[in-house]
Amino acid sequence: MKKSVLVTIGSVAVIVPLFVLALSINENKAEQQTINAVPKIKRMESVSAKWAEHYPRQYDSYLQTKKSDKIDDMLAKSPALVVMWAGYGFSKDYNAPRGHAYILEDNINTLRTGGPTSGATGPMPTACWTCKSPDVPRLMDEMGELDYFTGKWARHGNEIVNPVGCADCHDNETMRLSITRPHLKRALDTEGSLMAADATHQDMRSLVCAQCHSEYYFKPTEWTDKNGETKVAKVVTFPWANGFAVEDMEKYYDDINFVDWTHKISKTPMLKAQHPGYEIYKTGAHGLNDVACADCHMPYVREGGVKYSSHNVGSPMDNIANTCLNCHSEDEKTLRDTVARKLARKDELHNTAMDVIGKAHLEAGKALELGATAEEMKPIQMDIRHAQWRWDYSIASHGSFFHAPEETLRILGSAINKGQDARVKLRIVLARYNAAEYVAPDFSTKEKAQKVIGLPFQKLVDEKVLFLDTVRKDWNKEATDKGLYDPKTAVKEFKTSYK
Repeated sequence: MKKSVLVTIGSVAVIVPLFVLALSINENKAEQQTINAVPKIKRMESVSAKWAEHYPRQYDSYLQTKKSDKIDDMLAKSPALVVMWAGYGFSKDYNAPRGHAYILEDNINTLRTGGPTSGATGPMPTACWTCKSPDVPRLMDEMGELDYFTGKWARHGNEIVNPVGCADCHDNETMRLSITRPHLKRALDTEGSLMAADATHQDMRSLVCAQCHSEYYFKPTEWTDKNGETKVAKVVTFPWANGFAVEDMEKYYDDINFVDWTHKISKTPMLKAQHPGYEIYKTGAHGLNDVACADCHMPYVREGGVKYSSHNVGSPMDNIANTCLNCHSEDEKTLRDTVARKLARKDELHNTAMDVIGKAHLEAGKALELGATAEEMKPIQMDIRHAQWRWDYSIASHGSFFHAPEETLRILGSAINKGQDARVKLRIVLARYNAAEYVAPDFSTKEKAQKVIGLPFQKLVDEKVLFLDTVRKDWNKEATDKGLYDPKTAVKEFKTSYK
């Protein structure tokens, strides 16, 4: 074979792969440029599929949160919760959180939101929708924040139909991260260590999460509507005026005499912690070193030459090579063992606290039944209030032991101490009424605990099922007629702990 032919063949063998590589690089660059460009998306567009036309990878990764679909009945796992929350919605139904795709349906299906028969019936206020959907900032924009926060939960049932999505965190014009819940801006400016206007991009990679993963209460706020009528809005408010620590918020609530509910058995004026993930994160090694929520829960991934943030929000332990091991030098097994050891410590104190506080409620109920006075019970009830608040605060953010293990253990320890203080004082009061040997009834199973507190469980289930078969179906039809649904994110199979 001639030398020139061999040279030609060799040249082609080299040039063709280089040409294909060049095409691939140009293709990836073009795709990355398209991703980086700012498309035109309607203001407050709550249908995430509309955003997906421009950001298909992010959207497809978000849809992966549907894989986290297991119902984990926490009341069955920890029956003391039923007693601790007696008289409050969480004693009816409480499951471990599932993926973002289920956040809206879980809110609608839970027994806590009841079985309303119309848009004006209860039991919950409209504020209970606030962290569940991009339809919330859309409604706030359309009707005003105070109007949105006025009335009962069922009022917005045919408008809030899409689970957490793109418009919750992104500006439609710039695609930058954006705070879409005004209460976070107010809270940041009140707390003062980071003003909302001064937040950097790295700050925002946590603050968009803090809009929902924070402690809050519903603050009654008077306002006047366009017809001159005085109304009361239940506005989501973060109790950060004194700081982020559990004691700071405890003092805030005590100073304004705030009460989430009065305990059905102990008659204690109670506080219910929500999910103070941001506050606890701020006290841990990650928060103190400016590691953002998104660094661990939404890591960057590559597909070809395209780099983007995964929106399959979940535990970093599910993707440890792409999250924890970017910073930690341990091997995967060592790191997993460390996390398991920390979790076991937390669980030990967590279970002790539940047992102590649950028994304190029942012992206080017995003291009241025997005739204990308000003066005798007041210091005991304050100990119970503070014990349960601290226990609840330490575990309600779910990942607290991971975010700030030392702080979580400290808070749980103080909860146990407060609970034991209450029980010591109760022994004195019970002895005064000839009941020093009183033993709290057995609440070792969910069924036994519900019986102890007199919860009409089947009645609640029947009301909810009727609601799902009637009012809920009307909401779906009305929302569909309005074109509000994102069919890809809609949940087709409903799962609950009671059916």
